Amino acid sequence: MFRRGLFYTFLSIYLRYYLHLTVTETTLFASIPMVLSVIFQMFVWGTISDRKQVRRTLIIIGEIAAGAGSLIVWYLHRQTDSLRAAGYIIIIGLSVVEIFWSMSNIGWSALISDLYPQKDRNAIQGKLQSIGGIGRILGVLIGGMLYDLLNHRFEGWGFYEGPLFFVAAGVMFISTIPMLFMPEGGIKKGTGGNDMDINAGQQYPLKIFYIFIAAMIFINFGRNTIAVIFPQYLVLDSGFGVSSKTLSYIVNTQSAAVIIIGFAVGWLGRKIGNGCSLLLGTGASALSLVVFALANHLSIIYVSNFVRGASHVITLAASYALASHLIPPERRARLFGVYNATLFLSWGLAATFIAGPLIDLLIKAGKPEVFAYRMSFVVGAALSVIGLIIWGILYLVIIPKYEVDEKIT
Repeated sequence: MFRRGLFYTFLSIYLRYYLHLTVTETTLFASIPMVLSVIFQMFVWGTISDRKQVRRTLIIIGEIAAGAGSLIVWYLHRQTDSLRAAGYIIIIGLSVVEIFWSMSNIGWSALISDLYPQKDRNAIQGKLQSIGGIGRILGVLIGGMLYDLLNHRFEGWGFYEGPLFFVAAGVMFISTIPMLFMPEGGIKKGTGGNDMDINAGQQYPLKIFYIFIAAMIFINFGRNTIAVIFPQYLVLDSGFGVSSKTLSYIVNTQSAAVIIIGFAVGWLGRKIGNGCSLLLGTGASALSLVVFALANHLSIIYVSNFVRGASHVITLAASYALASHLIPPERRARLFGVYNATLFLSWGLAATFIAGPLIDLLIKAGKPEVFAYRMSFVVGAALSVIGLIIWGILYLVIIPKYEVDEKIT
């Protein structure tokens, strides 16, 4: 999470304002890598993980390979005099890096369910998100300083000269050290995994899981429509025109909410259930997007971004717990690849195919840049509401009916 905050918060700004890519082009650094990540999670690493029942090994190899790949990407993007070519070298390079980093993503998704029983997974995810939020705050603050070296260098210096790449790679190498002390995971006895719920998750047919996935597609695509473009919107000269330092403060209000709410999300799940938690988190996410579209004062942006952070951790923890309940353990890695796809693809594809083209088209039509960005926020809110409706019908109508008909408790 330190690496994500450090690197990705400012990368879209670097691509947009230093390397001069269009809004849609800047979204490609998230969409293409995430497509490859999902493909390899579902069809390569997930299959290997389930067949061999390995989790920790994938995490360690994935982090080391991705860290080394990040350094190579920096070097290659400096070998051309064309700014646009440098931008596409970063996009293509990060796509290759993501293939290997996806080993880590599928590994930890399955490992948590291996090690913890169903009743604890919501709380564990919340606590991990809180700890990750601390790392993200530190990453964003350091990223804001290194982006232009506190206004002592040109904007984009941290990427062009390499410090942001170097620190990100170093942290990825260091992150493997704690994993050396973790069990391998897996559901077979003697592997260190959790065997108490090997037969759990089979009480619902897979069609229930896939309806849940449909809901998560809309929920995640809606709330992450602005994930890539939000920093661009905040630094617009015709809008709020914030500095990289102020941007880091705004972004960190979201992380602060993740830290605070993350430690309470387990309690929330026990009080109202994971199903209601997902309804609450999705509703809060849609509300924050509407507020972003209407806000004219920076103070409102701070508050709404805090709500966005709270909704993020509630949605992520609740949806993970629900997915782990619906997935048969013997297919855990592969189907978590499907679940992860709804989140990973939303980081980039939502911006590449929805927000980016919408913004570019409105700007070409003569609309103000601020208006164009705000319209993308409205579209994101609408997608979230559709996901909210699908999950509400599944949770409140379909699942209870199935439980009655099939005598499942």
